[in-house]
Amino acid sequence: MEMLKAIFLGLVEGITEWLPISSTGHMLLVDEFVRLNASDAFKEMFFVVIQLGAILAVVLLFFHKLWPFSASREQPVKRDVLRLWGKVLVASLPAALIGVPFDDAIDALFYDSPFVIAAALIVYGVLFIVLENRNARDLHRKRLNDLEELSYAQALLIGAFQVLALVPGTSRSGSTILGAMILGLARPAAAEFSFYMSIPVMFGASLLKLLKFGFAFTGTEAGLLLAGMLTAFVVSVAAIKFLMAFVQRHDFKVFGWYRIALGVLVIAYFALWT
Repeated sequence: MEMLKAIFLGLVEGITEWLPISSTGHMLLVDEFVRLNASDAFKEMFFVVIQLGAILAVVLLFFHKLWPFSASREQPVKRDVLRLWGKVLVASLPAALIGVPFDDAIDALFYDSPFVIAAALIVYGVLFIVLENRNARDLHRKRLNDLEELSYAQALLIGAFQVLALVPGTSRSGSTILGAMILGLARPAAAEFSFYMSIPVMFGASLLKLLKFGFAFTGTEAGLLLAGMLTAFVVSVAAIKFLMAFVQRHDFKVFGWYRIALGVLVIAYFALWT
C-alpha cells in the first residue's frame, strides 16, 4: 500500500512539476488524503527529492539542445549552447543566494500551511489571467522566440521570479514562465527556459534536502523514494511534451482558472471540514 502511495505521489509530481499549477502545493494537499506511513522528516525530504526523476525527463527530452560537446556540433553551435548554460546558471543565482541560507526559515513559516498554499494558487492564477488578457490586447508587441536572443540581464530577472517559488503553492514553473512572459518572451520560449532552469535549481534543492535528512535510509524508505522518482520521470516526459505542444496554440488562462478554483476549494476544505 505504501508503494502504491509513492507511485501516486510520483504521478502527481510528474504532472504538476511542469504545468504552472504548483507541484509542492499539490503534493502537500494530496498528503492530507494519501498519507505516507513515514516520518515527517522523510516526507519533507521525499516531496523535494522526488523531483530528481522529473529533472531527468528534461535532460532526456532536451539533451540534443543542452549537450555542447557532441562531436557532430560545429564550434559556433557549441559556443551558443555554452552561452545558454551561462544564462541558466545566472538565472539560478537568486534562488541559490536566498534559498540556501533561508531554507529552514521559509519551511518553518510556509511549508505546511494550506492557507498560504491557497493564497499563492489564487494570486498567481489571477496574474496569469491578467497577463494573458494584456497580451491579447497587445498582439503587435514583439516577442522573443529564440533563447539565443535572451540577455544575461533578462535571465537574472527571470531567476528573481523563481525565488517566489520558495513559497509553496506558487509553482516554480509558474513563477518563471510568468516572469519570462512579463519580460517579453513568447510562451514556448518562456516554458523551455523554465525547464532548463529547473536542472541546477532542483538538483541543488534535492541535494540540500538529502544532506539534511542524511543517507541512512531504511530499505522501505529507499524503495518508496525510488518508486516515486521513477514514476515522476515517466509521467514528466509526457507532461513536458504536452505543455510544449499546448503553448504553441493556447494561452495560460486555463491554468489560471484552475489555480483559482483549486485555491477556493482548499480554503473551503480546511476552513469548514478540518
